[in-house]
Amino acid sequence: MEDFFQVGIYTNTHGIRGEIKVFPTTDDPKRFKKLKQVIMRTPKGDQIYAIEQVRFAKQMVLLKFKDVDNINDIERFKGSGLFVPREDAVPLGKDEYFIADLIGITVSTEEGRVLGQLQEVLQTGANDVYVIRGEEREWLLPAIADCVQEVNIEAGTMTVRLMPGLEDL
Repeated sequence: MEDFFQVGIYTNTHGIRGEIKVFPTTDDPKRFKKLKQVIMRTPKGDQIYAIEQVRFAKQMVLLKFKDVDNINDIERFKGSGLFVPREDAVPLGKDEYFIADLIGITVSTEEGRVLGQLQEVLQTGANDVYVIRGEEREWLLPAIADCVQEVNIEAGTMTVRLMPGLEDL
């Protein structure tokens, strides 16, 4: 299981006083208001930054870090990911999972037929779609209760029911 979750990507600076624009990679960008700090993964290693101010502009989050008051102090880290430790992650509801925990688990049918490994989660709006790659083919399975029967993160397994028509795709 992952110990850290990405919540955003530093895309650009904003102004000259060290504020940055962040593209949120979390379901709820407003969660930045509750964060006290983030870990920025830079080419020079992980940097911990205490958050001083959070604002929102269009689809972006504007962050101001404590003790970063100049564009030159932060500009060189553009493109870096922003992470939080698992304990600072948003609490999950029933039948909700972190995408990072789903990637790599083995997906099998109710009959025990192994389809492959979950490689990617496509977020389509209506429902997520799981991309499973097996030895013979790739499967696209909707992340809905009719299809996903059981998920066991600790065991690294998912049991699914192939709905009519999915085998033909």
